Formats: sequence, structure tokens, C-alpha cells
Amino acid sequence: MADFELGDLVGDQIEKVLQFQDLTGIEDLSVCRDVMQRHDWNLEVAVQEQLNLYEGRPSMYAQDARVRPPPVVDETSSRIYFSPAGNAGSGGFFSYVLSFCYNVVTSILQLIFAIFRKNVRPVSIDPVQDVMNFIRAYEEQYGTSHPVFYQGSYSQALSDAKQELRFLLVYLHKDESPEVDQWCRDTLGDSTLIRFVNTHTLLWACNIKSGEGYKVAEALRSGTYPFLAVIVLKDNKMTIVGRMEGIPSPSELTSRLQAIIDSNEINLIQARQDRAERSLTQSLRQQQDQAFEESLRADQEKDRKREEERRAREEEEAREREQINAYEMEQERIKLQKELAVDKVPSEPDSSDPNACHLQIKLGERTIKRRFLLDNTIEDVHHWIFSQPDSPAKFEITTSYPRRILYPSAEVLSLLKAGLTHREVLHINDLDD
Repeated sequence: MADFELGDLVGDQIEKVLQFQDLTGIEDLSVCRDVMQRHDWNLEVAVQEQLNLYEGRPSMYAQDARVRPPPVVDETSSRIYFSPAGNAGSGGFFSYVLSFCYNVVTSILQLIFAIFRKNVRPVSIDPVQDVMNFIRAYEEQYGTSHPVFYQGSYSQALSDAKQELRFLLVYLHKDESPEVDQWCRDTLGDSTLIRFVNTHTLLWACNIKSGEGYKVAEALRSGTYPFLAVIVLKDNKMTIVGRMEGIPSPSELTSRLQAIIDSNEINLIQARQDRAERSLTQSLRQQQDQAFEESLRADQEKDRKREEERRAREEEEAREREQINAYEMEQERIKLQKELAVDKVPSEPDSSDPNACHLQIKLGERTIKRRFLLDNTIEDVHHWIFSQPDSPAKFEITTSYPRRILYPSAEVLSLLKAGLTHREVLHINDLDD
């Protein structure tokens, strides 16, 4: 099956898939391969995703009970063991030896039992429900006087501690441990310890008999119980910086936790500074981007206005050209009509002709004179006037007094029928004015 799932991968890709499987505990190689491909074969990024699996968003691995908890770096070289409170000297040592032997024997018996019985390992169907069941059982037996238990999975607690830059205190509970009642009532119930833990840490707790507690116990390699581990972000990785096992007194536990926090607070301070610098850099970049966008928009607006002005000028120039062209065409048309009108003007009669009509016409600033026969028409007079270079394109012909409009008229009349005599003064009125 593995050969089929990895058959088309090269050697380096196969090695990364197997490393990813080993680090995450995902047994299905096809899932490992899909995750690695989704992260462009970046092993560190793919593994880092496991730190944020249980942030309340659905995940393809969230319901897989076989998945191990997100890995953490373990920098502790030794464990701190506590004797029961109130015991000292040989009595305290004897109590510790008794507790250690008890846990060793219990572990051996569980191993033997596991050999002869399959599926003895607890399986977590719902990690959050495992935690809530522990909190409910704890409060039913020991009351509500205890530090605030984180109500979520171990992975969610890791993610929140990393996001909020806080110390994560992990407590693994085992019902069968000697003097567990003393620990829960006297130590975890101590008001001073409660204030200290609530102020300085996130406290995540679970019973190792549940699937979630069992997986975390395996991941943290706990020994005797009660077991405590202090985890904090260090060098951008969630790191175990303290382990404690046994039954410490409230003052002993507070003192030890304070020492661990004091030794590692610098990591959170540095992380906060790094985040602040990144946030400042991002804010500056956003401001620069915003200023650039505003400048770009201003330039674009200027370009748009210049383009609108250019188009307006071109449209105005086009209209002017059209008007000029139309005017020139009209002038050419009028010029042609004037030339044609010359051919329509009858010959001028002799001044001694008894039927001649002597016309004196006011045309603009000048007076023009022309003889027509009385039986010539007013339209013939119009053609002659129109043929003059300085005549209007459209005009009317009127008499002086009394004023009468001779042209245009409804019918074509001869000069005689129009009431003209041998000598007349006519006026031209430009109809385009």
C-alpha cells in the first residue's frame, strides 16, 4: 500500500513524507502525502500546522484519534520530584520510593495487560469532551476551589498559549496515584497557589485514563503522578522548560513555578518585542501602501481629468471643424447657385425702351441699378440681386413706401402686376440677420 501511495515520488519527497508521519503520528501515508503537497514539500511549515489544529476550525485531522498531539521541544535535562508535604528525611524519601515503585509496578501490569488484550489504549473520539469530563469529575469530588482549568483540547491550549504569549502549565491526573486526594485538596485547592497559577499561566489538565490525557502523557513522557510540565514559546517553538512530579506543598510548587517563570520570562519578552516590531513594520508598510495608493489614486485622477480635458478639446475642435466645413460647403453651394443664377437673369433692355423699369436697389452699403422690362418677373429681379457677390443668401425685396414685400411671394408676378412703374426704389432685407 505504501509503495502505491509513494510510488511516483522521488527519494527526497518520500523521506519528507516519512518524517512528517513520524513527527505527527498520522498513519495514513496518503494523508501525509496530501499535506506535504499542499505545503509545497516544506516539512517545517507542514509540521507547524499541527500546532494550530484545534483552534475551533474544522480540520481534516481533527477527528482522527490516531493523530499525536502537536510536538513540543523538551529542553529539560532532569525532572524535579517532590515528597509529600509534611514528610522529611527518610520518611520523605521512603514516601517517594513507595510512590515511584507503585507507578513502576502499575506501568508493568498495564504493559502485561496490553499484551494479552487488544485495544487497551484509550482512544479519544472528542478531545474537548475528555477534558470537560475530567473537570466535571474533579469538581464533583474535590469542589470548585482550584485554578481555572482550560476548557479545550491540549492542542487548543498550546495554540492559545503561543498566540497569547503565556506559560502553559500541563497537569496530568491519575486517580490511582497515592495521596492524590492530598494533592488535589491541599495543593491545587490552596488560595495563594490558585491566584499565582491563574495570574501567570494557562492551566490545562486531564485524566490519563481518557484518550486525550493518554496521548498527552505519551507525548510528554510523563513518569510518576501527579505530573506537571511548564511549556512556553522559545525560539518560535513551544518548549518544555520545566517538569515536576510528585506531591509538592503549595509553597514548594509556587516557588518552583516562580523560578521557572523567572528563568524563561525573557523568551516571552523577546517574543512580544518581535511581535511589536513585526506589527510596527506591518503598520508602517500598510501606511506606506496606503500613501502609495492615495498618491496613485491622485495621479490616476489627474490622468483622468487630463484625459477628459483632452477629449473635450478634441470634441470641441471636431465640432469647430465640422462647423467650418459646413460653412465652407454652404459658401460653395451659394457660390455655385449665384453662378447659376446669372444665367437666369434676362437681358437688360435699352434705357429708351418704353417698357423699361429702372430699379434702384439698396444692397448693404451700396446702391445698385438695373433695368428690367415691366413684363419681367419679380423672380428675375431676385436672380439678378442674388447673383451679386455681396448679396445675402436669403433676403426679401420690399418697396419703399408704402412698404410691401415683393419677394418672396405666393405667386410669381410680373413687375407690372406687382405694381411697379418705370422708376422704383427697392430695399433688400437679409433674412439671416
